[in-house]
Amino acid sequence: MKIALVHDFLAQDGGAERVLKAFCEIYPEAPIYVWFYDPQSVDPFFRQKDIRTSFIQRLPLSKRRYQWYLPLLPTATDSLDLSGFDVVLSSSSSFVKGVITQPETLHICYCHTPPRYLWTDTHEYVRNLKKNWIIKKILPFYLTRLRSYDMLSANRVDTFIGNSKNVARRIKKYYGRDSVVIHPPTTIPTGDYRADIGNYFLAGGRLMSYKRFDLVIQAFNKLNVPLKIFGTGPEATTLQSIAKSNIRFEGKVSEEKKHELIKHCRAFINPQNEDLGITPIEAMAFGRPVIGYGEGGNLETVVNGVTGVLFPEQTWESLSEIVLTFDEKKFDSEKIHEHAKQFSEENFKRKIRDFVENEYRNFRAKVHPTQHTWLGDK
Repeated sequence: MKIALVHDFLAQDGGAERVLKAFCEIYPEAPIYVWFYDPQSVDPFFRQKDIRTSFIQRLPLSKRRYQWYLPLLPTATDSLDLSGFDVVLSSSSSFVKGVITQPETLHICYCHTPPRYLWTDTHEYVRNLKKNWIIKKILPFYLTRLRSYDMLSANRVDTFIGNSKNVARRIKKYYGRDSVVIHPPTTIPTGDYRADIGNYFLAGGRLMSYKRFDLVIQAFNKLNVPLKIFGTGPEATTLQSIAKSNIRFEGKVSEEKKHELIKHCRAFINPQNEDLGITPIEAMAFGRPVIGYGEGGNLETVVNGVTGVLFPEQTWESLSEIVLTFDEKKFDSEKIHEHAKQFSEENFKRKIRDFVENEYRNFRAKVHPTQHTWLGDK
């Protein structure tokens, strides 16, 4: 079974890239097709892989200002040549799921989410755009064209995998397609993961507007309780400007430093309506409870009252009420750790491998109904 992996782009290091890395570990010989690749911005693991890029790679500033080339991404997607493969496994939250495959090729898409700026968050995206009023007036018309292409790209997929029930509902609503849910992989620590608990709460990830770190800062400004925030992003400067002295920004941290921050925190705070949310699961893997907004992925990963607490409204007041009375001693670290194990890398790889093999077997039976094709034949 000859497999190709497809990913939107490799220029950041997040949950989607962790999924791609797991795909590479399952299928180590598979080449990776992307729009563009920046080896300095991603896990060094990918430097040893066969990465094949589109013409976007050769354009000026494509790695740092790829948003400039948004109109070209559909053409870049169509330019990727996936002929000669039995299975294409794509990892996508944008248009790259629209790659053109041959009739005898099975295309399975692991969908992190339909593009937020085209569907769920499109109006907020336009409102928050820090550009002049002319661009704000023109942009909605262009987003309509991209939305049409996104629908076309979804139609080119044979089978969808959603990274959560939350995303599966979006795939059904926006694309009219069913999907199987396989949660993304999380590193589960082995040995003694417990540590002395400090006096601070923790939040972190990509500092973007929709992740609502602003309401966390508002709450902790009022409470004057120690808070640490790790990560970088376009909202970093704004968030730092409104934070008081009890809030400390750690910036970009290594995996080891992140784990140390998690191990010693009173609780991890996750205020966003996330597709799923890997970092809260990481916190639970270290036995730490999560204080999360009671929507989206938090509903799938946090057991209210057992592995954390969910606050009902996405406001600083609602979060403050939880933090004010929060007692980490009421939570059983071992029970939280055991809950997180269901999201392990081992479980993810096993589910993906089994799903791909079963789908390919069924696909081949439909393409060649008179032939008996076994996975070992290729």
